[in-house]
Amino acid sequence: MAHSRRARLDKRQSDAIETRQVNTLSKTKERARRDARMLKLIRAGAPPYTPDVMSWLSVKLDKPARKITADDVHTLTKN
Repeated sequence: MAHSRRARLDKRQSDAIETRQVNTLSKTKERARRDARMLKLIRAGAPPYTPDVMSWLSVKLDKPARKITADDVHTLTKN
């Protein structure tokens, strides 16, 4: 019984490693697409931004959304 249990654990671990490698590639590409999309929305619009844009800005600036200033947004879009 312990042997089959170990085999299942090993299989789960190897599957998790393989899945992580596959998903990393698609997630990296999706993050790049999302960054481009959000920057386009920011450049096209003006505050107040939609909640999804504010959430993205919050992550990029490492600040709560309520503390994000226009200068912060300008600095981010300038790069």
